Amino acid sequence: MKKTKRAVSVLLACLFIILNVCFAAFAAGPGAPPGGSGGPGGPGGGGSASPEYTGATTISESITKSGTSYSSKTGSENALLATGGTSTLSGITVSKTGDASDEDADFYGTNAAVLAYNGAVLNISDADITTAAAHANAVFAYGEGTINLSDSTIKTTGNNSGAVMVTGGGTLVAENVSAETSGNSSAPIRSDRGGGTLTVNGGSYTAGGKGSPAVYSTADITVNNAKLTSTSAEGVVIEGSNSVTLNNTTLTDTNTSLNGNSETYKNIFIYQSMSGDASEGTGTFTAKDSTITTNKGDTFFVTNTTAVINLTNNHFTNTDESGALLRIQAGKWGNSGSNGGAVTLNASNQALEGDVIADSISTLAMTLADSSTYRGTINADNTAKSITLKLDAGSTLTLTGDSYITSLENESSDNANINLNGYTLYVDGEAITSTAYQANSAQGTTAQTDAAAAQADTEKLGTGTVILIAVVAAAVVIAIVTAVVLITRKQKALAQGKAAGEPLQDHDGEVMQDPAGEPPQDPESGEEQ
Repeated sequence: MKKTKRAVSVLLACLFIILNVCFAAFAAGPGAPPGGSGGPGGPGGGGSASPEYTGATTISESITKSGTSYSSKTGSENALLATGGTSTLSGITVSKTGDASDEDADFYGTNAAVLAYNGAVLNISDADITTAAAHANAVFAYGEGTINLSDSTIKTTGNNSGAVMVTGGGTLVAENVSAETSGNSSAPIRSDRGGGTLTVNGGSYTAGGKGSPAVYSTADITVNNAKLTSTSAEGVVIEGSNSVTLNNTTLTDTNTSLNGNSETYKNIFIYQSMSGDASEGTGTFTAKDSTITTNKGDTFFVTNTTAVINLTNNHFTNTDESGALLRIQAGKWGNSGSNGGAVTLNASNQALEGDVIADSISTLAMTLADSSTYRGTINADNTAKSITLKLDAGSTLTLTGDSYITSLENESSDNANINLNGYTLYVDGEAITSTAYQANSAQGTTAQTDAAAAQADTEKLGTGTVILIAVVAAAVVIAIVTAVVLITRKQKALAQGKAAGEPLQDHDGEVMQDPAGEPPQDPESGEEQ
C-alpha cells in the first residue's frame, strides 16, 4: 500500500506540472513567426567603384554650338562627353561604334554616344544619334548629370544599347524624340543601377530585340503623350522600388520571346530580380487616359515583390484569349515559398476585363471606384492567399465564372452592383446572392482577412487543446482515485475476514480464494498481515 500511494502521488504531481505548463503556454499567446525581415540587398557584382571616362570630344565648360558632328570608333569611349558647364547643341550628328564588354558601360555610361555627369548640363535639339556596338547606349545621364533632348532621332543596333538612359541619380528629359532599338536587352527608355529621373514627352519608342521592353525601369520614369511599341519582349518592366507612369500614351506589346528566367508572356511586368540593380520595395505602375494593348500573354504580371497599380480612364485590349488581366504568382526570382506577389490595384473610372489569378503565397487588394467596371473571374481555383474587394456604389462587378475572395466591402448594401451572371461569388467561403451578403458592408466591416482568420484559428486551437488536456487529466485522476479506494477496501476486507475465520468476499459478494495454508500478505511488501 505504501508503494501504491507513492505512485499515485507521483502521477498527481506530474499531472499538476503538465496542466501548469499548458496554461502558461496558452497565456503567453502564439509565438512570433520564424525568421525575420531583411533589408534591401547590397549591390550585385560587376562594375567599377570609380569608372574612368574618356571622350573623343569633351566639354568641360559652357558652350553653344550647332551643326557639329561627333564620333567615336573606340570601345569604352564616349563620342561626346560633358563633364561640366551648361551647353546648348543643335543640329548635331553623333555616331558611336566600338564595343564595350564590362558593366561600366551599363552602370556609368562609359561607352555611350553622349554622356553627361559631374554636374554638367546638355541641352540638345535636332540631333541625329546612332550607335552600332555592344553596350553603346545613345544618350546617357549619370549621377549629377542632366540632359534635355528634343526634336531628335535615335537608332541603336547593338545588344545592351538603349536610346535614352539614366543611372546613379541622373536626370534626362526627352521631348518629341523618335527612337528605335533592335539589339537584345536594349529598351529604348532605359535605366539601371542607381536609377534617376527620366521624363518622356511625346515622340515614339520602338524595341525589337529579345529582352527589350519599350520601358525598363529601375528609376522614376514618366511618359506623356508618346507611342511605345515592343515586338519581342514585354511592354513595360519595373524592377524593385521604382515606378513607371503613363499619361495619354499608347502602349502596344507583342511578347513573342522569353528571356532569362521568364516563364510567362506578359505586357506589364513588376518584379524584384535580387541582382542588386534595384532596391527592394514597392514597384508602382500608374496609367491615365492611355491605350494599352496586349497581343500575347497577360496584361499584368507580378512576382517576388510588392506592387501598386493605379489605373484611371484607360482603354485596355488583350487579343490573347488565354491571357489574364492580372497574374500574381511565384517565379524563378527570390526564395521559394516567399516569392509571390502582394498587389494593390486601384481603379478609378476604369473598365477592366479578364481573369485575376493568384497563387497560395500571393495577395490582392482590389478597389473599384468612380464608376469603374470589372468583368471576369477572380481566383477561380481558390488558390490565393488573400483577395479583398472594395466597391463604391457607382462601380460594378460582373462575373464570368465562380470566384473566391476573402472579404468584400461594398457601399451598395444589397449588392445590387454585383452581377453574378449565373455564377457564384464566395466571400470567405460563403456563397452570396445579390442581396444575401450585406454584413454591414456600408459601414466597411468585412469578413476577417487571412491573417486575422489564421490568428483566430490559432487561438481556438490553443484553447481547445488546453480544455482537452484538462478533461483527460481529470479522467485519469478519477480513475487513479477509484483504483486506490478499491484496493484499500479489498485489503481491509481480507484482513477482517482472516481475523474472523470467514470466507472472504469482494465488493460484488463473490468469495475470494486465498492460497491454501498460507497467511494473507501485504500485496506491496510481502509481509504477513
